[in-house]
Amino acid sequence: MNDASMESAAIEGAAFNQYRLSWLAYLRPLVLFGVMLFLAFLLGGIHVAVIYAGVALAVAVLVYKIMVLRSVVLFVNDEGVWVYSGVLPWSKGIGGVRWRDVEDARYNPGFLGWALKSYTVRVGHRFTRGNEIVLPSVKQGDKAVEQINALHGSYLRNGGGQ
Repeated sequence: MNDASMESAAIEGAAFNQYRLSWLAYLRPLVLFGVMLFLAFLLGGIHVAVIYAGVALAVAVLVYKIMVLRSVVLFVNDEGVWVYSGVLPWSKGIGGVRWRDVEDARYNPGFLGWALKSYTVRVGHRFTRGNEIVLPSVKQGDKAVEQINALHGSYLRNGGGQ
């Protein structure tokens, strides 16, 4: 199945729920922004233009990374479990696992995940690890995993796994 048919099949199904990334996902770009600003001012002794270029580059990278993180959506529909992401036309896309190929869904429990309501979600593919979904810092990822496993069980009980 090519990407275009998978993307249209994923979009055509009605999404039951959507899950986005939590605020923790945004910490890494902010730290990178700080490091880039530090380097820009550190190298600014060479020429003042280096500071301007460094700050402009840091802001551009920060804005792009935040836009990419905001575009990530984990959702389930009649066809399976999907992740949509991308900002630029050549980077937009959907990837996922169809219900017939889902092995299980898991999240990594722990104190920080519980306290911050942010979990790494893994949706396994029954045949290959290369096609599984691993998405860190999913807001209410525990609820997403519960819903995915419940819908997958329903799919199997209704004879979809044959």
